[in-house]
Amino acid sequence: MNPTYDFTERVAFVTGAGSGMGLATARAFAEAGAAVTLTDVNADALTSAETELRDAGHRVLAVGCDVADENQVAAAVARTVETFGRLDMAYNNAGIQSPTTDAADEPAEVFDRVNAINLRGIWASMKHELAQMRVQGSGAIVNCSSLGGLVGLPGRGAYHASKHGVIGLTRSAAIEYAPRGIRINAICPGTIETPMVTQMFDSGDLDRAEAAANQPINRLGTAEEMAAAVLWLCSPAAGFVVGVALPVDGGYTAI
Repeated sequence: MNPTYDFTERVAFVTGAGSGMGLATARAFAEAGAAVTLTDVNADALTSAETELRDAGHRVLAVGCDVADENQVAAAVARTVETFGRLDMAYNNAGIQSPTTDAADEPAEVFDRVNAINLRGIWASMKHELAQMRVQGSGAIVNCSSLGGLVGLPGRGAYHASKHGVIGLTRSAAIEYAPRGIRINAICPGTIETPMVTQMFDSGDLDRAEAAANQPINRLGTAEEMAAAVLWLCSPAAGFVVGVALPVDGGYTAI
């Protein structure tokens, strides 16, 4: 059983909220009483997520947003503040994977696209979230890195570069903003049962049994387990936690 939190009168902002870890986290924030802005580039997934949460009686705002476009990110944060009056918590989750590629063969456009979403997208999200939070003098941000931000693996140079970069952004901004009452941390998920990972299984880019066996806990993680980590980092229970890159990986990085 997960801890319960009271985020009544708080406002959360989640990127990539249409499915997977983003949707699970948005749902968890809402169930804890927060008003939640859902953003996603996939219009159908975003509509489905909005309908689910609204039908459950939660306060939600859905905004289409490609995090690779800073202007769209800025507009999404601005609409959040216009609608709910403030911004207290953010989970910067939107990201993509790319097929395994020999480092000598990786096209520049693939590297640029992965980093535009996974790294610059988090940079843009955090930038505009912080602009509001520093006015308030409070807030908590969790960025989604990966076990790929802590280790290297053959064939995944672009993805791992982006996720290592997220940790650097997180730590630097955390040090800068901790004195202003804003805590910034990152989670580093292992292999999690999400639509993105399922797509990798289906394409043959990743083997399900091998992925589970590579995690000492001997199973894949769930989106709800990642949401639980995010909510804890945003809660007063983690009030003295600043600038961490928290592995939530079933023991993968402990090997």
